[in-house]
Amino acid sequence: MMSDSIVPIKEIEEKAERMDTDKMWVIMGPQHPFSHGLWTLKVKLDGEIVTDAEPIVGYLHRGWEKETENRTYPKIIPMADRLCYAASMTYTHLYCMTVEKALDIDIPEKAKYIRIVADEVCRINSHLMWLAAVGTDLGNLTVFLWCMREREFFLDLNVKLCGARMTTNFPRIGGVRNDTTELFDRDIIRTVERFEKALWDIIYLIDDSSIFVSRMKGISYITREQAANVGLTGPAMRGCGVDFDLRRDDPYDNYDKIDFEVPVLQEGDSYARYMIRVEEMFQSCEIIKQAVNKIKALGKNAPYRLKVPSRVPAGTAFTKLEDPRGESMMYLVSDGTDKPYRLKVRSPIFVNVSSAKLQSVGVRIADVPAVLAQIDMCLGETDR
Repeated sequence: MMSDSIVPIKEIEEKAERMDTDKMWVIMGPQHPFSHGLWTLKVKLDGEIVTDAEPIVGYLHRGWEKETENRTYPKIIPMADRLCYAASMTYTHLYCMTVEKALDIDIPEKAKYIRIVADEVCRINSHLMWLAAVGTDLGNLTVFLWCMREREFFLDLNVKLCGARMTTNFPRIGGVRNDTTELFDRDIIRTVERFEKALWDIIYLIDDSSIFVSRMKGISYITREQAANVGLTGPAMRGCGVDFDLRRDDPYDNYDKIDFEVPVLQEGDSYARYMIRVEEMFQSCEIIKQAVNKIKALGKNAPYRLKVPSRVPAGTAFTKLEDPRGESMMYLVSDGTDKPYRLKVRSPIFVNVSSAKLQSVGVRIADVPAVLAQIDMCLGETDR
């Protein structure tokens, strides 16, 4: 149900036209802390109320897609890491899946489960970084400190798995770089079980803060239809009542053999989008536990990587993956050489940022940082 405090956009615009008041455009960004990166939001104000908004990206463009055309397929893996350093594992996973589809190969079962573990550790890392940033956006430094503390434990798992913290360079075309160690299997279960308790402390810290909750509940209401029209995906979409997750509805790499729930809320406000990500972290913990047990059942002698040719047959390949921020896609055009002819990336944030106007109109200027924090911006993947 729409909160009584929420005024429809059309009504706000009609009221603004009737009132003889001066409107003012205010530019937020590209260096404003609210933006979580280099992008600009122009907002039109009627007093304190936002009546119009225009997101502007392009300040960080790196020519990533063009650069991949000059590198061999294995050398693109470290580049995929840097599309979004907070979700590096999922992007390298997506890239490797795309090349594997072009090669028409099926990787070993063990590699699939190791990728699942790595992806879910990456999802928790990404969500904790997002929640830490939201804490600072709303003036709660303790949330930032507690989230970053918990995130360190999962970054340590990355180190134990592959020797790197964020830009991991771990997935490989045909599988993964290395098997998990016995200590890794033990340590990841301990870390997950500890985190499930620690996450409740963070939830209580947030929900006991009337300021934190009041700046999210009933603010920036989005319907299912509006989410579909602007192309929202990921947690922001599921917070609007859309029950869809690629891991369950279009599974890849053995996600169909893992039992987990997809959190969905009907409220459609900022608080719902926050709660979706929190519940996703709990679900990621359950996925990790199951995947680790699958890896143990396969044994240490099970293969985790295939040998693949250096050249990819001429043709096209398209894959998609459930990134922490939404639906990521890659489209590969190969010409039979050892380098791609074209590699196109569909970033969920590039699409989700288009909802900035929808989310901002009708809220107060002071609430804009809290509202747009729910997009979980990552400009590295947006301005490719």
